[in-house]
Amino acid sequence: MLEVQHLAVNYRGVVAVENISFCLQPGEIVGIIGPNGAGKSSLIKGILGLVPVDRGNVKFRSRSLSKQLAQVAYIPQRSQIDWDYPITVQNVVMMARIRHTGLFKSISRHSKLIVQKALMRVGMWELKDRPIGELSGGQQQRVFLAQALAQEAELFLFDEPFIGVDKKTEAMLFEVFDELKSSGKLLLVVGHELRETAREYDRFLLINKTLIANGSPREVITAENIQEAYGDNVIFLHRSPNNVSSGIC
Repeated sequence: MLEVQHLAVNYRGVVAVENISFCLQPGEIVGIIGPNGAGKSSLIKGILGLVPVDRGNVKFRSRSLSKQLAQVAYIPQRSQIDWDYPITVQNVVMMARIRHTGLFKSISRHSKLIVQKALMRVGMWELKDRPIGELSGGQQQRVFLAQALAQEAELFLFDEPFIGVDKKTEAMLFEVFDELKSSGKLLLVVGHELRETAREYDRFLLINKTLIANGSPREVITAENIQEAYGDNVIFLHRSPNNVSSGIC
């Protein structure tokens, strides 16, 4: 479904990611993990063409992903969003429908129903008229999850979606992720702190500038791989019953 071939991203001569290749299938929740500065966000942005790519190709269903961006929902880090911009919750989610209806056309009744359904799914319909900047971190993340749902995409990319959210929102995110997975969608989720969530993922991509390991949590989260990615400043807190490390710090 998604094929990344020898992707490399440089910022003014500084290597962000180099020679990363992998192939992912529909119906997977894939975690992109690695230490701070490993290039996780740069990898996502390179896949989407949001930053200049030094070399490499990205294909989605055997065609260039750049020609199919309508099939992609991208949720950036919360730190990259202007929370002071005067826009309501409902209008944030409605932005996902612009590509379907056209920039200067009226939003259809069908699109309005999709937006309502998405907001109700994440428990934010009652706050639809609230300015986005007045919400808590968890509520804001729910709104952007609703925006992703309203886009009706096939490929979902989330950059650090769990930062600054409460446990209830975290649980809801994983519930929705599972629903998307069950419907054959592909999800890439950037994170760095596993804690008790490793079991929620089907696959991990462990990177530090380049791809270190790609596989199931059991295959990727090994002492050898973590040592290579994180260096000496890493501790396994404990091991869960399924033999997957549940904490890395």
